[in-house]
Amino acid sequence: MSTFRDLLAEGEAVPTEGWDFSWFTGRATEQRPSWGYARLLADRAARSEALLDVQTGGGEVLATVPLAPPVVAATESWAPNLEIARRNLEPFGATVVRAEDTADLPFPDGRFDLVVSRHPVVTRWDEVRRVLRPGGTYLSQQVGAGSVRELTDYLMGPRPLATHTPEPFTTTAGSSGVEATARAEAAGLEVVDLRQEALRMEFHDIAAVVHFLRKVIWIVPGFSVDAYRERLAELYGFMERHGPFVAYSQRYLIEARKG
Repeated sequence: MSTFRDLLAEGEAVPTEGWDFSWFTGRATEQRPSWGYARLLADRAARSEALLDVQTGGGEVLATVPLAPPVVAATESWAPNLEIARRNLEPFGATVVRAEDTADLPFPDGRFDLVVSRHPVVTRWDEVRRVLRPGGTYLSQQVGAGSVRELTDYLMGPRPLATHTPEPFTTTAGSSGVEATARAEAAGLEVVDLRQEALRMEFHDIAAVVHFLRKVIWIVPGFSVDAYRERLAELYGFMERHGPFVAYSQRYLIEARKG
């Protein structure tokens, strides 16, 4: 079991700041959505005048845009990510501000013609509409209901799908595209595109599982190695006998406009 202990220690030691998944190369894989969020983002950004990236993480995705608009702003709730995002988005002259995921956006009405967000924890549809200009667009790739539930169920036991969002104009990570559409429309936005896909994931060692669960905290809420050591040992044995652990991430793309 020394290898098991070493892998646990390795998975615990990897920093979780930012939204960079390059450490997983060779250790875990995830099929990419067919729509190509980064490509769509680059296309919309090139035609924009003022862009806001909500819950930007470390700004890694927005930083890939070849041509940024004259005005770029981003919000992020987790303090360790703020300086990373400021460094990554400095070439755009971006304003990066701290804002809690559920809070009002700290910008005036009608400030942006493009608002984007990749894998937001919370979407405040009323606030998205407020900061958009008339005719402006919201583009977002979101985590769908039941994402990676195979891993959740293995560690925690079978779980019912959560019931989401008591607020009338809010959705959370793990909602469905249908729910997001309803909340967007209730907030006064027109949904012009909705696509959904299930994407194969493979975890090749237990260190990858540990780091993933530390980084993507909603898959197993309250995860720690100490709390789940016994189940992790069983999963390690399963992977040694049968190869990679397979799960499926759920993703949807939603694009909405303000009339």
